[in-house]
Amino acid sequence: MLTKKLYEQATGRSQKSNVIAYQIRQSFRPGEITAEEANRIGYELASRFLKGKHAFIVATHTDREHIHNHIIYNSTALDGTRKFRDFFFSGLAVQRLSDLICLEHQLSVIEKKPYRERQKRITYPPRESNRDRLCGIIDEILQQEPTDYEEFLQKLEQQGYEIKRGKYTSVKGARQKRFIRFKTLGAGYSEEEIKAVLAGRAKHHPHQKQPPKEQTFQLLVDIQAKLAEGKGGGYERWAKKHNLKEMSKTLIFLQQQKISSADELKERADAALSRYHELGDSIKTSEKRLAEIAVLKAHIINYAKTRPVYDAYRKAGYSKKFLEEHCTEITLHKAAKAAFDESNLKTLPKIKELDAEYSKLLTEKKARYPDYRKAKEEMQELLRAKRNVEMFFAEEKSIAEKMKSR
Repeated sequence: MLTKKLYEQATGRSQKSNVIAYQIRQSFRPGEITAEEANRIGYELASRFLKGKHAFIVATHTDREHIHNHIIYNSTALDGTRKFRDFFFSGLAVQRLSDLICLEHQLSVIEKKPYRERQKRITYPPRESNRDRLCGIIDEILQQEPTDYEEFLQKLEQQGYEIKRGKYTSVKGARQKRFIRFKTLGAGYSEEEIKAVLAGRAKHHPHQKQPPKEQTFQLLVDIQAKLAEGKGGGYERWAKKHNLKEMSKTLIFLQQQKISSADELKERADAALSRYHELGDSIKTSEKRLAEIAVLKAHIINYAKTRPVYDAYRKAGYSKKFLEEHCTEITLHKAAKAAFDESNLKTLPKIKELDAEYSKLLTEKKARYPDYRKAKEEMQELLRAKRNVEMFFAEEKSIAEKMKSR
């Protein structure tokens, strides 16, 4: 920051969106270099690239399988007279200089291959979620057979998890933003179930990750519309093959669903759409009532807490001085009273009754979600099949009309 002040004093220029520093990342092949040597090479790269004109630091990380450097350098020169200009293809210049230095130190560099010889990645490893990772660590800890629940939590802390004790135990990993409760991890991972396993009353069954469900078939491509947009003959040939494959998958799906006609398909699709909207509306109704209960409960609590203050305010003859001293309490009381009048509540419900209704609605809402998701999948599949059938017959009709016109 001192050099930036020197730059402003020397040039008289100041920028609102000022770049403080730039960063270079330099990685090495696993097992080929030590952290000390990597740091020296990073220092050499920064010195030769910046030519001693900018201050920099080199941080060497060993937290990954491959050792790598983070080189951070000041955007303002040491003398404060100029700034670094991030020129066109500066990244390529850094890459070439880094490769040259690595070759000088007899280290490997990434070999550049012609485009035709490059291997294209067609499969990707499945990404592990924070919950799956936590379940795996819990499985490993339970295999070690901790003596009690406290020792189990201590072993979790040793794995880098932060523990939050309370009504429900929850944990948070080093790179997580939110805590995760044990009871939300699924069957076999709630606090009670883990304690039962530790006490020897139950057997733990490790978490089995379910592979994502593949889409049975995709929508057909509107070839004529794509050609009108400017697609070429190569795309047309691909689209015809794609449509043929997806239509065959669609027919297999219809046979599995025992749908033998277009009218029957339309009836099933309409019924599935109706069922999906019905479940969705019921869930929305429950959510609306849950929100109303939460607001009403807050108003009832505020009304009860602020009532003595408001009674004193009324006895003081609605004094302005009293209002200024207790503005927050009186405002909350008035807001609660206005909410009760708007809802036409003559008698206020009890908090216990609202809690019971809230708990019941929440349980019913959660119970509807599996049916809602199932209805959504069924609706989407039937609508996709319906659209594919309609598009297929429309295309066949247009081909037949062209043949007749000839």
